Amino acid sequence: MATSSTTTPQSTRLFLALWPDAAVREQLRAWRELWNWPRGASPVHTDKLHMTLHFLGNQPAESLPAPLDGLAVPFTPFRLQLGVAELWHNGIAVLSPQDTPQQLLDLHTALSGALPGVGLQPEQRPYRPHVTMARRAKGVAVPQNGPVIDWAVDHYTLVESKTGDGSGYTVLREYR
Repeated sequence: MATSSTTTPQSTRLFLALWPDAAVREQLRAWRELWNWPRGASPVHTDKLHMTLHFLGNQPAESLPAPLDGLAVPFTPFRLQLGVAELWHNGIAVLSPQDTPQQLLDLHTALSGALPGVGLQPEQRPYRPHVTMARRAKGVAVPQNGPVIDWAVDHYTLVESKTGDGSGYTVLREYR
């Protein structure tokens, strides 16, 4: 087994997210099916649909216990109504809230304040709450009407994103 300078430290790719339950995930899937995806588009698999709060990037695996414990912030449950379909300039198709609840913005802000305490820095770009429905969707006809998804948000999650053979998302912790 290789050791010392030839070994690459193990890292894990992390993000904080609102993670829908099965009923909301099914409603998101139904919304995704309303789009007529162009050739080459990559719709997000149903089990990966979520709303990112903070992307944390690659982090050393050995530092994982600190983020797990240090990201519990005061949280007030809220209702989130999704129903605005958009295609962003970079070919990302999203479903956004009709109105952004103050409790969502408060949660985002509280997590921004907690990140430095576990050695992480929040992203500097403005927060745009959305669920990514597909990537590489340039040219898609954006559906104008679809059902409003009424999501009762009562928790947020710390999620690991695995690429390659271990492809997928693993919820590491739920925070209520």
